[in-house]
Amino acid sequence: MIAILDCGSTKVPFIERTVDEFIDFKTIPLLDFEPKEHEGIIGIIISGAPLLITEMDMNPYLQKTKWLKDIDIPVLGICFGHQLIGLNYGAFGSLMREDRDWQEIEFTDTDPIMDRMPHVTEMMEDHCEAISIPPNFKLLASSDACVNEAMKHISKDLYGVQFHPEVSGNMGRVLIENFIRICNKKGNRH
Repeated sequence: MIAILDCGSTKVPFIERTVDEFIDFKTIPLLDFEPKEHEGIIGIIISGAPLLITEMDMNPYLQKTKWLKDIDIPVLGICFGHQLIGLNYGAFGSLMREDRDWQEIEFTDTDPIMDRMPHVTEMMEDHCEAISIPPNFKLLASSDACVNEAMKHISKDLYGVQFHPEVSGNMGRVLIENFIRICNKKGNRH
């Protein structure tokens, strides 16, 4: 089962629909999630949010997501989720030009999350902030608008994407399916 952590995004139903094609899921409000209470979860997707990390006190969110430093199951952060992962690991947030349209994403590294995807693909954006690449993460993708479009922890299956695969058509669906394959592979090893 995949846990979808709802951070208040209107796109959560699109994440649910895509995940439901491949595996069972349960949706939990982000601030209610306690990893030890959820047996049988093999992966976590953290949604976007209608929040600006540069204009609010992020400490309550960082306190409630400290588990991101210890968790050993795969996690995919989307937009705000991506930023939350980065901030937990020492990234810095910054304002940027608003990007609420299709953006050409160039994958700059290889990783199982990008299997069966072209080197350059279009994904839908919906943000006006970006994060730096935190220590112990590698950059997976960039665009002309944003350097850190996708990242992965160097030794854990912790992924972040600034774009929204859940509303990006077939290639976004492939990326989410690839994440679920990573979860299934890791889940079968335990």
